[in-house]
Amino acid sequence: MDKLISLKPELLKEFNDLGIKGLCLTDLNLLSGDYINLEYHLPNGQIVKLLNDDEMYLGNQIEIEGKERCYGVVGCERFILVCEYGCDGKNAEIVLYKRR
Repeated sequence: MDKLISLKPELLKEFNDLGIKGLCLTDLNLLSGDYINLEYHLPNGQIVKLLNDDEMYLGNQIEIEGKERCYGVVGCERFILVCEYGCDGKNAEIVLYKRR
């Protein structure tokens, strides 16, 4: 877990450097996978979860100005994920998934 926490400055920079409108992070929180593992509907109709329920991640939620939706950001040593979703994680969409 210390290794994950040590990635915080690096992950903050990576997320902020993406240039996604309205996405500006000042902090990341330690979050459990089972709490933040949303379901995503792929174009082929398949429903997937991208996180491991048994792992810890660094992440945060940012309200999108002018919308009733939020950005969710999640990162670890292997990847970064940016998604957008409505109230209670409904209608989650992948904005970006990138290996690190």
